Amino acid sequence: MTEANRIESLPVSNSWKQKFRLLEKAGGPKQPNLKALSFGERFKIAFNVLAFLFGPFYYLAKGMWKKGLALFGACVAAIVVIGFALDLVGLTKIADALGYGAAAIFAARANIDYYKKMVLGENGWW
Repeated sequence: MTEANRIESLPVSNSWKQKFRLLEKAGGPKQPNLKALSFGERFKIAFNVLAFLFGPFYYLAKGMWKKGLALFGACVAAIVVIGFALDLVGLTKIADALGYGAAAIFAARANIDYYKKMVLGENGWW
């Protein structure tokens, strides 16, 4: 079964099928052909608003709790270390905003991770 046929048979909404087709056009999870997509198409697969707002809870709702847990742990560890370093040099306002960076990581990874789960059948830690 080809990837296109597999995408059409998935039990997901048409919106997700469209994102999955765009990811296929971009070359899969590593997206080697990303430049073949228009700006609008790139934005559709590059940023997930619900993942930005809800982070690990979004991953849990999509059945990707392992990846959500690993990503959350990595983000918390990075925020603590980077935040402490920024506080030491007096950049507390930047340290306070690190949570937005973690949210952006969830938003950037969510579509790719869901593609890996639904189309490729991968649901591991990474």
